[in-house]
Order: sequence, then structure tokens, then C-alpha cells
Amino acid sequence: MKVLQTKIGDHLIHIMSESGNQHKILQNFHSFEDDENQTVDLIIKINDGYGVPFQDYEVEITKKNNRVIYSRADYLIDVDSEYKFATISVYDDLALKHALTNLYSSFIVHHNWGLLVHSSCVLENGKAHLFAGHSGAGKSTAAKLSYPRQLLSDEASIVKITPNQVSVFNSPFRSELEAEPFEGNVELASVQILFQALQNQRVKIEKSDALLHLMDKVFFWPQSQEELKKILQLMSQLVKQVPVYELHFQKNNTFWELIS
Repeated sequence: MKVLQTKIGDHLIHIMSESGNQHKILQNFHSFEDDENQTVDLIIKINDGYGVPFQDYEVEITKKNNRVIYSRADYLIDVDSEYKFATISVYDDLALKHALTNLYSSFIVHHNWGLLVHSSCVLENGKAHLFAGHSGAGKSTAAKLSYPRQLLSDEASIVKITPNQVSVFNSPFRSELEAEPFEGNVELASVQILFQALQNQRVKIEKSDALLHLMDKVFFWPQSQEELKKILQLMSQLVKQVPVYELHFQKNNTFWELIS
């Protein structure tokens, strides 16, 4: 059995696989040395040989015997209602990537800790700036154009939300861009909703509009009204503490003049 002890956000996670498969996605999950002062927050067991190739993003959620089950054509997640122990059965590496994203997003919402936001995130002068938008808006483009600034995520940003601070961690849920390891978290200074344009312009959005803009940018699979309420409360705290802008940008790095 292969065992990976890793840390995502504040959380110590053990990932176990009985098969000999080397899932590529797990290369993004850096090994974390044992810390006697921290208990394991989540244990995940991976099984291969489930289902069929990817068909669509629809996930069916059922609750049975104090367990929550998320099922898609190419993966199945079976987790206890306290989100302590989970079994993930997958068809291939893409399925595992999506399943781990699903599980961790549900885990942090369950614990009212934060959100996983569909976005890229870049570090500038010790603070984080998040770039979100609809598919094709330029999240990866903005990340690439931000080099040599440090990249915290290119697809799914890990955002911790408390009443006093919103901060971002390095994310292993990546699409194509590699980044240097980064320990700890940094304050989230701004959120940009991206629009490609002929001229650079940044316009601040009212909090109510910002909430609507971000609604479909969060990875979430609510399995109850209580979970949905948690997500909305977390999003409300985010837009209350962090300014959100519409960023109309040229496909070059000059947009950073509006942010820095």
C-alpha cells in the first residue's frame, strides 16, 4: 500500500492507494513530515477500476447510514458524515483529480473553514490577488502573464475565511502551470473578475454584485440546505472583507499596473 501524508490548507491528510498505479495528479500533493502536535484531519483511500470515462460534470449526491456518497460516471466518493474517512473509487487520473477537488471542497465547507474558488491566484508584495471568470475568460492567461510573480494556483484557489481575515494557501489542485512550493498562507488583497479587452480597466464592484459574480466560481456540491447556507455565509464574509473588481485586460502584463 502506498501512503502519502500531505497538507492542504491547514489540514493534515493521509492518502492511501492499494494499487500500483502512479496517479499523476498526486505529484502535486507534496509530502508533509509527521507533526506529533497535529492530528490527521482526513484519511482518503483510493481504489481504481471504477466506472467509465468522463461523460459530464453532473454529480449525484445521496445520504445513507451517516454517510454521504457523491457519484459520477467516472468516480464515486463515499465519506462519513463528519468528513473524517473517505473512499474514492475512480476510472482514471482525470476522475481522481475531479474527485479530490469535490471531496476537499465539501470537507472545508462542512467545517465552515473556507471555499475552493475556480480561479488562478498570484502573490505580489506579500499579498494574494485572485483572478476569476467564466470559462475562457483568461484565468490561466493572467497567471502566465504574471510571471515572475509566485503562482499559488492556476485553477482552484484555496481560500480560508474567518471573521477577521481572508487568506489563500498554495493549491495542489492544478491544471497546467507548475509552481514552487509555498508554505503557509497570505492575505487575499483583491479579487478580479476577468474580461479580455482592447484596453485595461479596473472597476470596483458593489458587494451584492460581487456575490452574484462569484456564485458560479465556487466549487461546491451542497448535499443539504445547511451546506448551502454555509457556502452563502462564507461567500458573504469574503466579499465583505475583500474588494472585488471587474478587470478588463489586454493579453499582456500591463494590467498589473492597475493592481500593484
